[in-house]
Amino acid sequence: IFLVSSILTSNMHTFVSVKDVLPVRNLIRAVIHVPKTNHVCFFSKPRAICIQSNSNAYIAACFPLKGSIQHGAKLQFRDFSSLSTRQFVSRSSPDRLDIQVAESNDIVPVQGASSEGPEKEVESEEGRRGAGVLTQEERASVQNAWDKLIRWSRIKLRREEGTMDSIRAAAEKVVVLGGGSFGTAMASILARNDPSTEIVLLVRDENLAKSINENHKNSRYFPEHTLPDNVTASTNAEEALDEVQYIVHAIPVQASSNFLASIAHLVPSSAPIICLSKGLEVGTGRMMAEMVYATLGKTHPLVVLSGPSFAVELMQEKPTMLVAASSDLQLAQSVSALFSSPNLRVNLSDDVVGVEVAGALKNVLAIAAGIVEGLNLGNNAIAALTAQGCTEIRQLSEKMGAKPATLSGPAGVGDIMLTCFVPLSRNRTVGVRLGAGESLEEILKSGRTAEGVATAGVVISLAKKYNVSLPVLTAVSRILDNQTSPRTAVMELMNMPQIPEN
Repeated sequence: IFLVSSILTSNMHTFVSVKDVLPVRNLIRAVIHVPKTNHVCFFSKPRAICIQSNSNAYIAACFPLKGSIQHGAKLQFRDFSSLSTRQFVSRSSPDRLDIQVAESNDIVPVQGASSEGPEKEVESEEGRRGAGVLTQEERASVQNAWDKLIRWSRIKLRREEGTMDSIRAAAEKVVVLGGGSFGTAMASILARNDPSTEIVLLVRDENLAKSINENHKNSRYFPEHTLPDNVTASTNAEEALDEVQYIVHAIPVQASSNFLASIAHLVPSSAPIICLSKGLEVGTGRMMAEMVYATLGKTHPLVVLSGPSFAVELMQEKPTMLVAASSDLQLAQSVSALFSSPNLRVNLSDDVVGVEVAGALKNVLAIAAGIVEGLNLGNNAIAALTAQGCTEIRQLSEKMGAKPATLSGPAGVGDIMLTCFVPLSRNRTVGVRLGAGESLEEILKSGRTAEGVATAGVVISLAKKYNVSLPVLTAVSRILDNQTSPRTAVMELMNMPQIPEN
C-alpha cells in the first residue's frame, strides 16, 4: 500500500470524453479522502474517475457513478488502468487528496483534459506516456485488442471443456510404444492430465520395465524424475495392447517398419496411432504415415504429433507447443484434448505431409548448423546456413504437397529453430562434433539416436525425384559419407554463384 498526495484547487470539475479514457483492467481497492473544498467527478460513461490537479488531469477506471463525493467517502475501485506516482506531488497541505490503493499500478494522464480557466495547457508526450512506453491512445488500443482476444479465448475454452473431459474419460488405457526420452515425457503428460487413465510403456528391456514399475523412474533417461503413479511398463506386447484406446508410437524411424509388423495383429483397428517419430525410412524414403498405412491398412486412424520440443523440458513442465496433424481433424482434436495442459498447447492441422517432411528434414539441417558451430565460423554463418536450409526444406516440402502455412508454423520453422540453435539437440551435437574433427563412427558409438544421420541420404533421393536443388542438405550427406571435409563443404557453399532469391 502506498500513499499518493496531490494539491487540488477548490471546486474544480473535469470532464473527459469517451475517446480519452483507457479501457478497464485489474481489480484494485482504494480508499479516497476528499477535502470539503474539493470535488472529484464521476461519470456513468466511460466508467472513469477523473482527478484534477492544477492543469493536469489523471484518470482511473472505477464503478460507474455520477456526481461528486464528499469528504471522507470511501470507494472500491475496479479495473484500474495505471498510476504514475511521479505525476503527483506530496506536500503538507490541508487541501489534499489522499488515495490509498492495494496494488501499485499507474494512473495515466488523460490527453486533452484541462483545468477551468482561460488557458488550456497541452500535456507533453512524456506526460501522456506516463511510466510506460505507450501513449494513452496506444495503450487503449492494445488493451482493447487483448481484451477481445481473452474474451474469445475464454468463451471457446468453456465450450470445449466438456468435450475435452469426455475424451479423456473415454481414454481408459493408452500405450506408448518405446521407453525412450520423448515417449516417457509424453506418457508423463498423459498421466498427469488424467490420473485415472492407465498409461503403459511397452519396452524391450526388463530392467527398464522393473525400474519404472518399482521405482517410478526411467533409470536410463530420467533418473531424477519421478513418474506419475498411473504410468507402468511392460515387455509383453499382447498384455500391453489389450483393450487399448490410443497407441503412441515413439520407436525410432529406422526400426518402426519391422516393429509395427511384429505387433500388427495385436493392434485394434479402432485404436488411433499417434506418431511422435520424425524421419524418413532408409531405402524407401517413406514417411511414418506411409509405414503405418502399409502395415496396419490405409484406413487406420493416424495422427502425427510434432513441433519444437525437448523431452527434458516436457518433463519439467515448461511451456511447449506442438501440432497434431491428421486427415481427420476431429481425431486431431481428440488427440489435442488428450495431451493439452496449462503447459502444453497442441495446435491442429490437416497437413500430415508438411508436418512430417519438416520434422524429418530439420534434423539434417541441424547437423549442418552444428558443423558450422564446431568449425567456430561464427553466428553470422550459422544464421545464413540455417536460412538457406529453410528455403530448401520449403521448396522440397511444397513439391511433395506440403502447405506453406505449415512450414512457417511451429512444426516447421519453430522446430527448425529449436533443433538448429539449441545445444540439447542430438542432431546439432553430431554436427558440432563433426566440425570439431571427430569421425562419425566415434560419434555414433557414444551418443543416442540422431535421426538426421540416416535421413540425410534419403533427402538426396527425394531431391532427385522432385527435381529440387538442395545445396546445404546435399553437403551434409556428403560430409556424413566422408566424401568431403566440413570446412571444404562450407567454403564451397559460400562460393556458389549468386541467384535471385525468388
